[in-house]
Amino acid sequence: MSFLFNLNTKVHTETETKPVMNAINILKRDMAKVFGASDENGNDIHLKKDDTLDEESYKIDIAENIVISAADDLGFVYALLKISEKYLDIKPFWFWLDQKIEKKDSVRIEKCEINSPKPKVKYRGWFFNDEVLMMKWKINGDKKEPWRMAFETLLRCGGNMTIPGTDKNSRLNRQMAADMGLWITHHHAEPLGAEIFARAYPGVEANFMEKSELFYKLWEDAVIEQKDCNVVWNLCFRGQGDCPFWSSDTSGQFDTPQKRGKLISNIIKKQCDIVKKYVKNPVFCTNLYGEIMELYKDGYIELDDGIIKVKADNGYGKMVTRRRDNHAARVSSMPVKDGGRQGIYYHVSFYDLQAANHITMLPNTVDFVNRELSDVLENGGDDFWVINCSNVRPHTYYLDAVRKKWFGEDISDESHSKEFADDYFNSAYDVSKCLAEYPKSTIKFGKNEDEHAGEQFYTENVRIIANKFVKDDKNSIAPLNWLVGKGGFYSQVRDYKVICESGIDKINSYYEMCKKTSEKLSGNEKQLFDETVLLQSKIHYYCANGVIKFCNGIEVFEKENYKEAFLLCGDSAVLFDKANEEMRNSENGVWQGFYHNDCLADIKHTAYMARKVMGVIREFGDNIRHDKWYRETMYAPEDREVMLLLVLDNHMTDEELYKAMQE
Repeated sequence: MSFLFNLNTKVHTETETKPVMNAINILKRDMAKVFGASDENGNDIHLKKDDTLDEESYKIDIAENIVISAADDLGFVYALLKISEKYLDIKPFWFWLDQKIEKKDSVRIEKCEINSPKPKVKYRGWFFNDEVLMMKWKINGDKKEPWRMAFETLLRCGGNMTIPGTDKNSRLNRQMAADMGLWITHHHAEPLGAEIFARAYPGVEANFMEKSELFYKLWEDAVIEQKDCNVVWNLCFRGQGDCPFWSSDTSGQFDTPQKRGKLISNIIKKQCDIVKKYVKNPVFCTNLYGEIMELYKDGYIELDDGIIKVKADNGYGKMVTRRRDNHAARVSSMPVKDGGRQGIYYHVSFYDLQAANHITMLPNTVDFVNRELSDVLENGGDDFWVINCSNVRPHTYYLDAVRKKWFGEDISDESHSKEFADDYFNSAYDVSKCLAEYPKSTIKFGKNEDEHAGEQFYTENVRIIANKFVKDDKNSIAPLNWLVGKGGFYSQVRDYKVICESGIDKINSYYEMCKKTSEKLSGNEKQLFDETVLLQSKIHYYCANGVIKFCNGIEVFEKENYKEAFLLCGDSAVLFDKANEEMRNSENGVWQGFYHNDCLADIKHTAYMARKVMGVIREFGDNIRHDKWYRETMYAPEDREVMLLLVLDNHMTDEELYKAMQE
């Protein structure tokens, strides 16, 4: 007895909730992608409610018909997506990795039973943070479609929870996420998912002691808005940005850790009471993030046992507190055994204005991630995992690795790279090698195992140096103290360059390896590889070499070799431009405009700042009339001293002069 699956297969359901109907529509869409028209009558799929099954679990009985049994919406959703993956071969990241869907007339499925896997983590999902690429990108003119595809992918990965964006985006997208079956939770700086105080009450100082009733109203309004959704309620109190509340407090009342911790503890109790007023048996979490982690560790914050304590990695995958500015306490943020309900906020993408990755992959190995997440599970951190996925497409490789981990699989660079290449690159071995080698090729900037550089290591620090240079401030560059220590301007620039130079051979070799791999590929595999893995190698290659050119320019400027400094900074700008150009060239099909709003790493702006430095250097090396370098570049030697006509052309811009010098 077997099941005939084709375009004529019908889906019948006893449950017609929004999440279930959405999943049925996804399956029908997938069937239309795979199957052509058929004269044969397909067998039917029936959805049956079975309250004896565990929450989110399912059973698929395949005989002459398919019967899906589940106790709740997510059970049905996961089952329908399982059928899509197993029998239509629609991979979890099919959309983000441009999977070519193989066309078939039908699929014959022999009698069998499929039971749902049991995840190791109860609440597991993605945080769309720093989602600036998704904010401006549209699919066929629809700005909501990227979000729909993102939530669908999360469900395909077995996720059940999301922070559906940052600030305004989270409120714009949370109903869509809930309608698809996902639990909602909140940014660690947005208590209960409420609107930011400064936006709700413009012009009113966000002083809790004086305006507590306004805060209470914000929180209560947020609970009322979400009370009919499945929510893991985030309890917290931070400042108006992603910062401590006391950094902007002018009252002077919170000048000790004890006072700060007591206020946070009291506010969390009040937030719990507000939620309980509207929600039966609510689920609570609180993020022990940054400065909050330090207060909690030192015993200044009190929490009820039922609250899930969420600790964060440092943005580079290591379970220690993050570095903020020049302060790096690296306090362990690993869950502790017998520590009650615990979870993690984990980054495969991060934005720290120092060295993190936002448009490139996590610069640390899958082996390293596996060790950290295994220790999290071993120590009881299995209640809550929210993964910072930012804009998804640059991070699919590590998101896929974490997906496996929250179902209890061991992952490694060797196994995961091969499986990923099998799934999305038609088993091309060289692709697997490029994926596995990527983190081993990134620049190491510190002594700790996690301290490898993403693209912000290039863009942020060049812009910081450029800003100081343009302002003629040659004092110590305080924002670089974390990296090269205190020192004079020029010595700090040299030390930064030395770090880049120490890793440039690996970056250059990795870029060459990816280029050679691309040359061996063809068709869809080549296009996908070029627009993902090769693209990321290009970003590192052009930007890292751009940093070295820029720092060399600053170095020869110190020696008053102004024309050479001008040219080197121009060379640097060209390299950063090339990285940006490669990103934009990768925007084919639905990806048109994807990198348009690269405003965080902002490679194009880094080129702009390098050219600003060129302009300043010209003022030192050229004369006051801007005709000296022009004459030296454009005139024959015998004409340079003839001054009957000062110039024969319009004055050249910096860019025109640079190009003329190059020629």
